[in-house]
Amino acid sequence: MPQSRLVHIVDEVPELADHDGPLSMLVVLDGFLDAGKAGEHAVRHLLAQAAGQAPVVATFDVDQFHDYRARRPPVSFVRDHYESYDAPRLIVRVLRDLGGTPYLLLSGPEPDTRWEAFTHAVRDVVERFDVDRVIGLSSVPMAVPHTRPMTLTQHANNPDLITRESPWNGEIRVPSSAQGLLEIRLGEWQHDAMGYVAHVPHYLAQLDYPAAAAGLLEQAEISARLTIDLADLHAEAQQREQEIEQYLRDNHEVGDVVAALERQYDAFQRAEESGSSLLAQDQPLPTGEELGREFERFLAGLEGPEGPEGPEGRGGPEGEDR
Repeated sequence: MPQSRLVHIVDEVPELADHDGPLSMLVVLDGFLDAGKAGEHAVRHLLAQAAGQAPVVATFDVDQFHDYRARRPPVSFVRDHYESYDAPRLIVRVLRDLGGTPYLLLSGPEPDTRWEAFTHAVRDVVERFDVDRVIGLSSVPMAVPHTRPMTLTQHANNPDLITRESPWNGEIRVPSSAQGLLEIRLGEWQHDAMGYVAHVPHYLAQLDYPAAAAGLLEQAEISARLTIDLADLHAEAQQREQEIEQYLRDNHEVGDVVAALERQYDAFQRAEESGSSLLAQDQPLPTGEELGREFERFLAGLEGPEGPEGPEGRGGPEGEDR
């Protein structure tokens, strides 16, 4: 089919010339479905593992999809002039796993507009490279404690791809996303698409929570038939857990709120067969906003003003979208 004017696809890709097996594409978009910066962290980890060997094979016309006033890209002001404009990029790269198996990675800001046009442009990429499986990775805030095993929701447009039991019963109406529409449309076009949603503790949703990124990439390994080195990511997750536990030991009131959340979670687990929520329905829900701000101030102090949780890390366009 003819190539959409909204995406430019490279004509020749040497990295895929000798590949005759199945090819998967991971889709990780910043913005609405990136609680705990799980997707952003996952992309950063994959690119670090690639060590510069991740050529761009498709570029979307981001001007057609991005709302610059809602998510303003950062630009440096140096003494008396502007420079270093950090333009948003919506691109597809080709990477290789530890065993040399190639895969595609579509990343960048979630389109603010023209979702239908975006899905058609992604379809062009899928059909140009004969992608057999599209896998979306995302995360949402959930009233669950960080001290319990992290849960994920799996979804797919082909029931044969579902390998995990869903924690949800019946129909739930949720805000839509470009990723969700993409999965629906790809199914209508007879292309397999699936994904995973990590449930990030709501009081940590605005922070960098590497445990969620690790959980998503573990599932991506299985579904995309890849081998990814996650050692550094697990180490980062462990360090973050230690920082959180130290904060709880020093702040008993906050610890009491987390303990209440643990009781809610455990109560639901005991009555799991009768619920469609991850929380016990007969207990009050602790708010995560104030608790999250306390954690944010604590972790920003640990990492310094220039760290990922400092003012620059929180004040960018991604923070405005959440």
